[in-house]
Amino acid sequence: MTKPLIEITGLYKVFGRAPKSVMEQVKRGDSKEQVLAETGHTVGLKDINLNINQGEIFVIMGLSGSGKSTLIRHFNRLIDPTEGKIMVEGIDVMQLSNQELEEFRRHKMSMVFQRFGLLPHRTVIDNVSYGLEIQGIEKTERYQRAQNWLDTVGLKGYEKQYPAQLSGGQQQRVGLARALATDAEILLMDEAFSALDPLIRSEMQDQLIELQEKLHKTIIFITHDLDEALRIGDRIAILKDGVLVQQGTPDEILLTPADDYVEAFVKDVNRARALTVETVMQPPALRITASTLEEALLQMKKSKHDYGYHVTEDGYQGLVTQESLIDAVQDPDSDDWCEEMYESVPVVSPDTAIEEVLTETISSDYSLPVVDEEGNLQGELERSAVAEIFSESNGDDSNPAQEDPDTPKDPNDPKLDKVS
Repeated sequence: MTKPLIEITGLYKVFGRAPKSVMEQVKRGDSKEQVLAETGHTVGLKDINLNINQGEIFVIMGLSGSGKSTLIRHFNRLIDPTEGKIMVEGIDVMQLSNQELEEFRRHKMSMVFQRFGLLPHRTVIDNVSYGLEIQGIEKTERYQRAQNWLDTVGLKGYEKQYPAQLSGGQQQRVGLARALATDAEILLMDEAFSALDPLIRSEMQDQLIELQEKLHKTIIFITHDLDEALRIGDRIAILKDGVLVQQGTPDEILLTPADDYVEAFVKDVNRARALTVETVMQPPALRITASTLEEALLQMKKSKHDYGYHVTEDGYQGLVTQESLIDAVQDPDSDDWCEEMYESVPVVSPDTAIEEVLTETISSDYSLPVVDEEGNLQGELERSAVAEIFSESNGDDSNPAQEDPDTPKDPNDPKLDKVS
């Protein structure tokens, strides 16, 4: 098994004058509120353990005050932990000298900020090339590399503009290009799209996914928006009051929430949009692999199914029924497979969102064949399996995923007890 690129072990962060003095309280399980009331210290993170693999988008999410931004700032030691270990590609980040840490930040990790973080007095191309300038790259080369990334993020022609002349989405593209220009292996993105209008935000999410398919960077993405997390994340970690309450794939988070808090998050998610065919497909009930019609009919009769999926060395061929096989075997003019024998059934891709094939699934008399890009039959999509993802019973109406993280919370609101 490939070793994780980043390993976080036993990470604690306590804010206050003497954080180590309250660690015993924190470790014995005293609540965040109790520690604050008794000692004046704030527990930011409590016993965080997680691994991040090379080339994945790892999303860390939670409400305001959950510790997500505190956590991301530990990766490049903008914040030092009270206790714990941070390993990046086998390097113990806590053991780096000031000079080594500076080099580590310049070459290993780049950061994309919520409010863009652009230098207003510098042109777009100077902003993008800023990290390369810090690295000591010669001007001609850094401009060339900056230009390449501006082209990649769709900002060709904006090189001499200043940040104030750009829209919010364009400014964030500059920030993304600047982070990518340093060729750092790891991108830290702290609420990078949350300041954008919904439409622009969606476009930036699309661009990030598209870029990731080409670049295969390791991206740590902070958000309070579950829809955003589900859309872009390969895996998701959910924090509450500095504690990691669940981590897993988007499918695991949606279908098997670890507790009531996570369940409240996922309750109102459009599952048909968030889940893919691969999530709910079943193994094919019957693969017809026989080379002759007679053998195929015999294979089907033995299986007790009245239809199956015909596959050959060339991959999936089509869906065939027992009735059509009987007719073909009895027809003296039919001695081989032909196009007319197959039922007209749409083929779906395992990566397709359920929402996109909902109509076809419900209206078809047969389970839809799931076929990958190489033409191989991967499974079948049953109508009942699709129906199941909508069958969850209605719970409490409160949903923390819809709360504005910047809105002050009323501590006397009884609804908060269910999600806090």
